[in-house]
Amino acid sequence: MSDIWLSTLITSTPQTGYDLAIKLSRMAVKMTQPDADIREKLRPGYAGNAADLIAISHIVAINFQTVSAANGYWDVDTASMT
Repeated sequence: MSDIWLSTLITSTPQTGYDLAIKLSRMAVKMTQPDADIREKLRPGYAGNAADLIAISHIVAINFQTVSAANGYWDVDTASMT
């Protein structure tokens, strides 16, 4: 893939940051296995496997940590959350 699809990790909100974390995770799979037909054939194998789904969630969480840090945790005032 030669297209530049990731120009920044900066997002306006935590929600858009989470969306970016998912995109990062999906792009890693796409770059690792560029054949869409093979990815489609593999999907049923992990879609019904709890351990695989938990592993996927873990990768998204790690990517969200990265995006959150890049955004200064969106400068959330934790005192106002209580």
